[in-house]
Amino acid sequence: MEKKTYYIAVGSGEMPEPEEATGNFKFEIQATEEEVVKLQAMFEELTTNEEDTAVRATISNRSDKENNADDWNLTEIYRMLHELGTPDTRRHIEAMHVLPRT
Repeated sequence: MEKKTYYIAVGSGEMPEPEEATGNFKFEIQATEEEVVKLQAMFEELTTNEEDTAVRATISNRSDKENNADDWNLTEIYRMLHELGTPDTRRHIEAMHVLPRT
């Protein structure tokens, strides 16, 4: 499959192609359509988890299990961005120290 360039804004989950990119995008990746679909699903899951966490935040005595799921999902998004990213994107993510050292 052919890879295209996409610009990513992690906070909003936006992933436009270059001709559609306007705004503050921090990461540039080269991805196939299949990889973009997978990344979009990861962003959707993160959004759902964040909404669930916001509701549960009003409940006392809740566990950190949900927060851990958010952290894991966000780490996986950064891992995929690092894998698909340009050299500048990979360096930026490495400088953020958001991926566990292996």
